[in-house]
Amino acid sequence: MITKPMRETECDAIVIGGGPAGSTTAALLAERGRRVVVLEKSRFPRYHVGESLMPYCWYTFDRLGVVEKMAEHAFVEKHSVQFVTTDGRVSAPFYFFQHHEHPSSTTWQVWRSEFDQMLLDNAQDKGAEVRLMTTAKSLITEGGRVVGVEAEDCDGRYMLRAPVTVDASGRDALALNRRGWRRRDPVLNKVSMWTYYKGALRDPGLDAGATTVAYLPEKGWFWYIPLRGDVVSVGVVAERDYVYREGVKDPARIFAREIERNMWIKEHLAPGRQFGRYYATAEFSYRGQHCAADGLVLVGDAFAFLDPVFSSGVFLALKSGELAAGAIDAALGKGDVSAGCFNDYGRTLCGGIEAMRKLVYAFYDRQFSFGKVIKQHPQVRGDLTDCLIGDLFRDFDELFAAVGEFAELPRPLAHGEPAVGGGVT
Repeated sequence: MITKPMRETECDAIVIGGGPAGSTTAALLAERGRRVVVLEKSRFPRYHVGESLMPYCWYTFDRLGVVEKMAEHAFVEKHSVQFVTTDGRVSAPFYFFQHHEHPSSTTWQVWRSEFDQMLLDNAQDKGAEVRLMTTAKSLITEGGRVVGVEAEDCDGRYMLRAPVTVDASGRDALALNRRGWRRRDPVLNKVSMWTYYKGALRDPGLDAGATTVAYLPEKGWFWYIPLRGDVVSVGVVAERDYVYREGVKDPARIFAREIERNMWIKEHLAPGRQFGRYYATAEFSYRGQHCAADGLVLVGDAFAFLDPVFSSGVFLALKSGELAAGAIDAALGKGDVSAGCFNDYGRTLCGGIEAMRKLVYAFYDRQFSFGKVIKQHPQVRGDLTDCLIGDLFRDFDELFAAVGEFAELPRPLAHGEPAVGGGVT
């Protein structure tokens, strides 16, 4: 039942969710003069995992006008990524500036509570209306077209109407779950467990802010992400059967057991102190059957999520928001927000996701190493690096032909395009 009359019942676009994808979409639409309302269920700032950024996030930051704000927050600077074997041998750090000499070669390890707040404030500064503690309960459809949202805040439920609704609800994935559009990746069925340490070791110099991927047996791995305030984010990613083997379910016991299986992690955490809770999540990888429908566009984790290994989550959230904002503005300008208007958006976004998905599959192939590929095919080093820093939206046929000699790569998923001709019920 609708219990609260709306002061303003219509706008140009409703954005469900105030995370990076939603804030980016809202900011860029508002900047173009569109009336945008953001519905965010939480009170900000709020906790979120996913602290390590890819270098190519810089370009969306530049488009949003927040590069200087990123520097003001004094987040830990990330210049490189390194890989560590189970016996503690460290690869030569991969420095981003050695491949791409540009301001984007310095990226950041962020506290997501501050980072997400900054992006949401930026959307508001550009003219978007932000309604915190407001939950999108359902999509309103008329004749198969999404025409708005039924929302709920502390005063009750109400209806908000707009030509376009953007689902940026993150892993809650409102549209995917309500429409039955969520499609699990057939191979990437990992679980993750993570926590935080204070006083753990950091490598010297430029490596102090490096993301470290430290291997575990059976292609599991630790992430080790240095954050501001002498804090390190540490997580384990592996197959469920590996993580919960021998019937152990307690996160603290699992963490203690796995720390013993990588010498570098053990040494770096030894002087530190674990604090706060342990977190866990499962079934990382999925993609929506559709990225859009009549009057509806999906962005960020509300559409797809791959795997945390190459820190692509925030990048794809930002980029999907940027791409979606351009497509939505053009559609509103034409007065046509039907699903077909978002074909290019879907193809571009899915193309970038597929490139990263192939790299993730290769990473988890037990016979694969990037070193073998580069040794046999040195000409693809640049393409490989471009993928790893986030330059995803171009042709990588030569790279994946080479990678495919050493790992079994997935075929592109058939789903992810707009639901042209129907799909919203």
